[in-house]
Amino acid sequence: MNPAEDFAPDAQGAEETGASLPGTLQPGAAADPAAAPASPEPIAASDEVAALQLAPDQYKRVLEAALLAAAEPLPLSELRKLFEEDVGSDTLRVLLDDLRADWRDRSVELVQIASGWRFQTRPEYQPYLDRLKQEKPPRYSRAVMETLAIIAYRQPATRGDIEDIRGVAVSANILKTLESRGWIDAVGHRETPGRPALYATTKRFLDDLGLRSLAELPALAEIERVMDLGNG
Repeated sequence: MNPAEDFAPDAQGAEETGASLPGTLQPGAAADPAAAPASPEPIAASDEVAALQLAPDQYKRVLEAALLAAAEPLPLSELRKLFEEDVGSDTLRVLLDDLRADWRDRSVELVQIASGWRFQTRPEYQPYLDRLKQEKPPRYSRAVMETLAIIAYRQPATRGDIEDIRGVAVSANILKTLESRGWIDAVGHRETPGRPALYATTKRFLDDLGLRSLAELPALAEIERVMDLGNG
């Protein structure tokens, strides 16, 4: 199960919609400087933000609409395409951090994960949403979980490495299960006899855990709790 699909209705958010943004910003539109309203206070102490052609709140509303409508997390490179002017990555981060603060006290939060930015349900509300699901998320065996943990913490790892650590043979079906779930992938081959495949976790794995990088990887018990996995 994908916490992006199974435990967190993220900002993949508007349920696989292909919704587009209504209306288009016109940052270059001519205006009478004398008639223009006073510029609002910048949302952060940033020269780049203060120099934006539109009020910061207008940029935030566009970012919010795009992220809520997106079926997948959006990286900064994609978010920059929303605007006619060249909005720098640092400026976008300031705007996104401010937007995240706007949603601080709501049941949905804006988070940054490995693939980009997305809205997702806060964990404490997920049990209520789970009651609406027609099917229960898949549960995996201890062997599958142990294999995933070894790859996550020892990557890249070969099938032989996994067997040495577990002390038992690793079925090809276990690796296929993890590959089909999108959590691991073969990233190369070890230059030893037979050139065994090297396995590593994917961005999908990090996304499902709500992480930005492997440096944030929690203990195995936390992985099981978040992903609702266990003996099956």
